[in-house]
Amino acid sequence: MTGAPGTWVLELSHTLDATRDQVFNALVDPAELANWWGPAGFTTPEIELDLRVGGGYRLGMQPPDGALFHLAGEFLEIDPPSRLAYTFRWEEPDPDDRETVVELTLVTVGGLTRVSLRQGTFATEARLSLHKSGWTDSFRRLSELLGSAA
Repeated sequence: MTGAPGTWVLELSHTLDATRDQVFNALVDPAELANWWGPAGFTTPEIELDLRVGGGYRLGMQPPDGALFHLAGEFLEIDPPSRLAYTFRWEEPDPDDRETVVELTLVTVGGLTRVSLRQGTFATEARLSLHKSGWTDSFRRLSELLGSAA
């Protein structure tokens, strides 16, 4: 986490025991996304992707004991299997939410794939922490799907 008030940016990385092609596919294939996206206990029963620069996406997330809610955005960069960037906004956002940009970079490291995430900027540290928790759980779930090295 970096930044001063109003300029908070989330930075995380995770190493997976999978090829960049396998990881990139898990990031963009609706059937794969449904298996790992979201915090522990959540499901993603609705996934719409128009995988092209300028195309949109919309995900419906279902918490264990709550109502379905949605997030959406547009693809800004698609460079398989190296990079994916898109906007991220909650539908019916919290007053402290703002649209952010998610950047995912995939690098081969000794036969493994390191995924580096950068997302921001967040309006509050609390919203950054919420996303950090969600991405940490999501990366853990992706590790279970593909294999984890760290």
